[in-house]
Amino acid sequence: MTATTPRVLDGDALADAVIRIREPVHIVVGEDGGVGAVVGDPSGRRVLTTLPALYPEWLGDRAFGEVHGVRFPYVAGEMAHGISTPAMVVEMAKAGMFGFYGAAGVPLDQVSDAVTTLRAALPGRENWGVNLIHAPHHPRWEQGMVDVLLKTGVRAVSTSAFMDLTPSVVQLAASGLRADADGRVVRRVHLLPKLSRPEVARQFLAPPPRVMLDALCAEGRITAEEADLAARVPVAEDITVEADSGGHTDNRPLVSLLPRIHALADEQSRLHGWPAARIGAAGGLGTPAAVAAAFAAGAAYVVTGSINQTCVEAGVCDAAKELLAAADVVDVIMAPSADMFELGVRVQVLRRGTMFGPRANLLHRLYTEYPSLEAIPQADRRRLETTIFGTTLDDVWAQTREYWASRDTERLSRAEADPKLRMALVFRWYLGQASWWPIRGETSRRNDFQLWCGPATGAFNEWVRGSFLADPADRGVVQVARNLLEGAAVVTRAHQLRTYGVPVPSRAFHFVPRRLA
Repeated sequence: MTATTPRVLDGDALADAVIRIREPVHIVVGEDGGVGAVVGDPSGRRVLTTLPALYPEWLGDRAFGEVHGVRFPYVAGEMAHGISTPAMVVEMAKAGMFGFYGAAGVPLDQVSDAVTTLRAALPGRENWGVNLIHAPHHPRWEQGMVDVLLKTGVRAVSTSAFMDLTPSVVQLAASGLRADADGRVVRRVHLLPKLSRPEVARQFLAPPPRVMLDALCAEGRITAEEADLAARVPVAEDITVEADSGGHTDNRPLVSLLPRIHALADEQSRLHGWPAARIGAAGGLGTPAAVAAAFAAGAAYVVTGSINQTCVEAGVCDAAKELLAAADVVDVIMAPSADMFELGVRVQVLRRGTMFGPRANLLHRLYTEYPSLEAIPQADRRRLETTIFGTTLDDVWAQTREYWASRDTERLSRAEADPKLRMALVFRWYLGQASWWPIRGETSRRNDFQLWCGPATGAFNEWVRGSFLADPADRGVVQVARNLLEGAAVVTRAHQLRTYGVPVPSRAFHFVPRRLA
């Protein structure tokens, strides 16, 4: 079938034509009165309408690309502990997409080094950034991250896990604000908050509280001019709605959450008289159909996360990638979070091939049931030492004590006086180490790998089965992204034809991965 062959398409021919998204398709009435489609010259046919060419670049909000210098409305989101590596960010940026370095849990000097690497590899580009995760138990680290981001001049910051605005994140948003010749507020730092709760979204979609701005100004962390300008604009102009995802998640469905945040953005736009914020979508996006659905629901851009862990640029070992590549949509479990263990916050992780989830949940159960390590029954204590920790609890406390002595002596003093807090810190040792073992490639602890993973990973694995992307060694992050976008455009074209009454076969909605330039 060529672009110049005029004939009504059906069945396999129609499915093949759907893939040719870069050519116009004419919706025609056939001789039998049925509706069909023609690729090429429709002469001799009654043309009902013509669908123009469709490009992946057009799926999202064009303003997102203009503001951030990207060709495609696609973001490779941050994965903590540097799993989203500088190499991954560089590949995404060079391909005309957006990438965020996963700075959560990374020492500040290493974050600074990563920014230096990125700036050297991407001269003149603005389509990259760094993650800032909320650290309620480590406010000094959070403020230190803000200081590093401002000192190194990072332009785009993806914030995550914030439940309220904090002075540090407001300082980041307000720093460098200026008014241009026309009086419009120009940002130096663009925040892209990732969130899943309307009450949190409302705070980022509005100006910062004046009392917080005045306090920052009084402390010398922002200027009076920056405070005044910050009061005229929202904290962020891009909001990433995070649905059921790997890691921190509320397991909410995107089809319910995305319209809710869109409505909030429109409400704030009417209230303040500024353009509505661009709303992106994250969580559950592992197939072309899922990406197409997000764009169809109004997403300005899409963000992928845990599926990128299986890519060659990801900062986890091959054994971890093999485990993730074998997952199906049901092979996930919720487990306690290391950074917010005492609060009962949970993360979604891989279950198949690892015992981390059940073991971490056991730790949290023991934490809630007993006041101290000494109160834990001997049978449970032996299980902890032999099966989970691989060493004595006294040894774990010694390592934990050494860690906090170099990080936060005040917290260490409180733990030594509070048996409950000491137990929490000991249990957090396992949770924290379990996320580093797959990064360091400590395969002796393979059964304890903590791998942040949502159902999207299993859906992705099934989609690429039998294709060149089936092997993690061939999963370049750009190839994954380009195939998801290309496939989303194909699914969108198939849906367009169906809405015009063309009997599109179901196979037209199934895009097979292919090597894309």
